[in-house]
Amino acid sequence: MLDEQSAREVAERYVDAWNSHDAERIEPLVTSDVVWLDPALPEPARGVEEVKDFMRRSWVAFPDLHLTSGPMWLEPHGESMTWSWRMEGTHDGVIDPPGFASTGKRIDIDGIDVWDFAQGRIERYRAYYDMATLARQIGAMPPPGSAGERVGVLLQRTQARFARR
Repeated sequence: MLDEQSAREVAERYVDAWNSHDAERIEPLVTSDVVWLDPALPEPARGVEEVKDFMRRSWVAFPDLHLTSGPMWLEPHGESMTWSWRMEGTHDGVIDPPGFASTGKRIDIDGIDVWDFAQGRIERYRAYYDMATLARQIGAMPPPGSAGERVGVLLQRTQARFARR
């Protein structure tokens, strides 16, 4: 069973792994068959090597990526925890996937993770954050109410009309 002290230690080591930009530091925190669900991934990363690959690609896209830990909540039976975080960085590399070119723009995103544990390690990881906000911050999506958004709405309506035929 996970207690508050153990949960805080895992969260601190997790933040350290991301902020050190050393993917090897995640390995002791996750099970070998971890399932990692993140909105930035087209499908879940499965296993520690895929998670490390995701981390490395994140650092290519955001070389100065930095996480800050927020409040945490433990599930009453000690098998899961939820915690909030803040992610900041500069988009100075390709985001792969989908292949967005570097824009040099800053991101500042708040999110929440839910971790399910097995033998004190993260077995199932779920991240929740607003990809639309991230896309707007790097310039991949137009700001709300802008001419770009209006053009996008027009294109979507045209596409929807043809799709219904």
